[in-house]
Amino acid sequence: MKGLLQHLTLTNTNMKIKSTYASFVILAFLLIVCNSRENDQDEILLDEVISVRTYKLKSTVQAYRVSGSGILGTQDEARYSFKLGGVIDRIFVNEGEEFQKGQLLAQLKLVEIESGETQAMLGLEKAQRDFERVSNLYADSVATLEQLQNSKTALEIATKDLEAVRFNKQYAFIYARNHGYVSRKLANEGEVIGGGIPLMVVNENSNQEWVLRVGLSDRDWAQIEIGNPSYVTMTAFPDQIFEGKVFRKSAAAEQGTGSFQVEIKLENQGFNPAIGMFGKAVIETAKTSQIVKIPYDALIEADGKYAFVFVPDGDTRVKKLPIILESFDREYVNIRRGLENVLEVIISNSAFLNESSKINIIN
Repeated sequence: MKGLLQHLTLTNTNMKIKSTYASFVILAFLLIVCNSRENDQDEILLDEVISVRTYKLKSTVQAYRVSGSGILGTQDEARYSFKLGGVIDRIFVNEGEEFQKGQLLAQLKLVEIESGETQAMLGLEKAQRDFERVSNLYADSVATLEQLQNSKTALEIATKDLEAVRFNKQYAFIYARNHGYVSRKLANEGEVIGGGIPLMVVNENSNQEWVLRVGLSDRDWAQIEIGNPSYVTMTAFPDQIFEGKVFRKSAAAEQGTGSFQVEIKLENQGFNPAIGMFGKAVIETAKTSQIVKIPYDALIEADGKYAFVFVPDGDTRVKKLPIILESFDREYVNIRRGLENVLEVIISNSAFLNESSKINIIN
């Protein structure tokens, strides 16, 4: 009986071992099959071909254009100041305010000036009395000729002193030479100001001529000549394009910005802007340049003037190229640099491409 039980126990144990071994074999087979299928799928993905369309590049010759922005002003800028120093009594205009020719803009306190005028008048009266007394004495042969001449000279000096005081008194007032606008006030009422130190900066505009002052890089500045035609747009007048011409170029860079200033005189009349309005200008130079145009669909990863494009590399591969943008219009992007010796760019499915992609051109 014991032998039978031992035989049955050994038989059951062998069956369990065989069953476990069979399970391992089946599991290993399933893992091999799954891995094989995943590898096949990876190979399929790596071999996937993306259909694309391309655009044949064409270069055109066009006038070299310079773009810039600036602030609107008038042709003549002036700095008004008093001839004499003193305390500022009144300023009758504010920044940005319009004034007319001959209008009183500011004045000094006149106490000191009028005191000087009174002193000069009293000096003249004394010199007049002295001259008359010496003349009478000279007629009676009491005074000498030298004394007469000295008294006459003193009278003439006193007369000129009074004339000078009265002349300077006129310049204790600032009157507008022409119609214009106040750009900046450099001092305020109650402050002491020296003679000849500017009180305000004004833009005189007697002829209603408006000027856009544009700051440019030295490279763009060098391409521009006096008389180049320009086209100006302003935010305040979105539906208008103002024609103009370059009439002045600065001979030195501005200290604050380092840019070079170009002034554009607007030719359009019949509009009433304000000083300080913001404007954008496109200046057409006499020089020409080769421009390559591509559709917007070709651009990827654009950032300011920098972007990338995909181009065919052979018949089935692609290459990613960096480019520098020049300008934009409604349909195309003008390229400054990066597409030299390139014949075509990819304009469809660029978002699905990388430098390992395979392509099929379906133009």
